[in-house]
Amino acid sequence: MQKKLLEIKEYELITCNEEYKNDSQYKHLDSISFKELEDLILTFKNEEESDALDFFSLTSRRNVGKVIRAKNYVGVVQLKNGTQIQVLPKIDSKDIDDTKRTFLRMLKSMRDFPSKVFNDTNLKLERMSLYEIFINLYIQEVRNLVKKGLKSTYYSEESNSNLYKGKLVFNEHIKKNIVHKERFYVRFDEYGMNRAENRLIKATLLKLMKISSSSENIKEIRRLLTSFELIITSHNYVKDFNKVTIDRNTKDYKILIQWSKVFLLNKSFTTFSGNTTARALLFPMEKVFEAYVGRSLKKALSGTEWHVSLQDKGYYLFERQFALKPDIVLENQNSRRIILDTKWKKIKNDSRSNYGIAQSDMYQMYAYAKKYETNEIWLLYPHSDEMIYTEDIQFKSNDNVVVRVFFIKLNDIEVSINDLISFIEKSN
Repeated sequence: MQKKLLEIKEYELITCNEEYKNDSQYKHLDSISFKELEDLILTFKNEEESDALDFFSLTSRRNVGKVIRAKNYVGVVQLKNGTQIQVLPKIDSKDIDDTKRTFLRMLKSMRDFPSKVFNDTNLKLERMSLYEIFINLYIQEVRNLVKKGLKSTYYSEESNSNLYKGKLVFNEHIKKNIVHKERFYVRFDEYGMNRAENRLIKATLLKLMKISSSSENIKEIRRLLTSFELIITSHNYVKDFNKVTIDRNTKDYKILIQWSKVFLLNKSFTTFSGNTTARALLFPMEKVFEAYVGRSLKKALSGTEWHVSLQDKGYYLFERQFALKPDIVLENQNSRRIILDTKWKKIKNDSRSNYGIAQSDMYQMYAYAKKYETNEIWLLYPHSDEMIYTEDIQFKSNDNVVVRVFFIKLNDIEVSINDLISFIEKSN
């Protein structure tokens, strides 16, 4: 049965008030699901003991009642009753499917997002929620592993049998065989594919087959499970994860083990974790945008005179205190240095209010200029159709620091990055 899906965008409001079901200012959620989401916000804590208010805010409005606002974390939350809440980024795209496709391409650029081989062109996005797409990414990774071949190794087994081999596990032997003198509880090594990594992947596939609502995903999982018929399913996930060793011989398992932790232990790629009955895969858009622009710029400038440093850590505001970490630093052989900082914000087409650019951001840019000894600073914002401008937006200080503004078109990143490079070259 298809799970109920609510699609919203960053900063949109959710209500369970029936009177506002068709109101364009709100997204409507049934009262049971709303209560579950409310409980999730109030009870979920991440590893650093910061609550889920980082991801959603809970408040009330006159005549409306309680409302939940999605913040700038994007992804999917699946509630205990099966309802999925899909939070998409505010991107100027043609439609929802185009937004999802752009978002997935952005996620691929994140260093800790475990999927590099997936092909989004074949995904039927109109039929898949983000969670089903993440399941599909896992399937593609398993398919890639099976094609290369599952790894075999020596692994430890324990057995209580009539055959003595390996080493006697004395304590277990006494416990289990006090009245069975003909048996031996032994530990021995076997060689085969029944290693921890394969057991965990099989367990993940079986779990995903139960929770998936996509007939295509389920069909592909069944097909893949035939390659795991001789492998025992993992039942003690934590124990098996502790046995996993990623080295030169098992590097093909690295991404899959990361994914398996997400699905089997309800972990997330952020610090937001779920419990056994609710799942959340949420990504901070500031980090996603930063990674997307940084990786795209690094790729475009590969083989040129420019050296690209992402999240540079070379300077401090004070002596070994308050580290400065600009998102992108460009340097060439002529000692030209340029600082670029990404901001996942929408600014206003109003020069009188400095376009709505935060004063704290400008303080930050000025500190970069002084510590990195450069007068070339760029602020990079996502492109918005609302931001129509006819002049080059820039701010100049009386000591020659220049902060320029550039807008990145997320659904046409290569063209946008090439335009940025052209502007940088012309500004010299």
